[in-house]
Amino acid sequence: MAKDKVKEAPPEADAAEGEEGEGAPAKKKIPLKFLIIGGVAAVLVLGGGGTAGFMLLKPKPDEAHAGKEKDKKKEKKGEKKEGEKLAGEVREGPDGILFYTMPNVVVNMQTADGRATFLKLKLTLEVPDQETVDLLEPNMPRLQDMFQTFLRELRPEDLQGSQGSYQLRMEIQRRVNLVIAPSKVNAVLIEEMLIN
Repeated sequence: MAKDKVKEAPPEADAAEGEEGEGAPAKKKIPLKFLIIGGVAAVLVLGGGGTAGFMLLKPKPDEAHAGKEKDKKKEKKGEKKEGEKLAGEVREGPDGILFYTMPNVVVNMQTADGRATFLKLKLTLEVPDQETVDLLEPNMPRLQDMFQTFLRELRPEDLQGSQGSYQLRMEIQRRVNLVIAPSKVNAVLIEEMLIN
């Protein structure tokens, strides 16, 4: 019996070595790697998707607050409220007059040598009352067209010196008054004039 026990021991040892040796570790390591890789991928996908959903669907808390501040600023300046887009800015001046600053006008001017020359104007109109400002807003496309067609015909030499800017002011005022007739603009102020 002792010999039988000794003989039986080596097959158990071989079986134990076989289980722990080559066959079993391959089965245990591969699924463990797949589980780890799969777990990491799932965390990344779910975490990334959750983060993206949170960022895209999150309401912005400052939107409502920012909209209220813009409305307050418009009311202070005497500008129109919601739904009406203003093309320029209105400021109060002395003796009840208003200054209406128009959007910048940029035109390509003619030159004798044919090179590109641009004129940039920032104009402010002196208007007597709010009714005149209210007439300027709906007529802004006509005014922009008038500026483009008139200013494109000018040459840089036409704007040189004080005589050139005086004639430019008078011509712009005459044309604005034609567009908004019977109302009138008191004066045209050139805040900025760049020729490039």
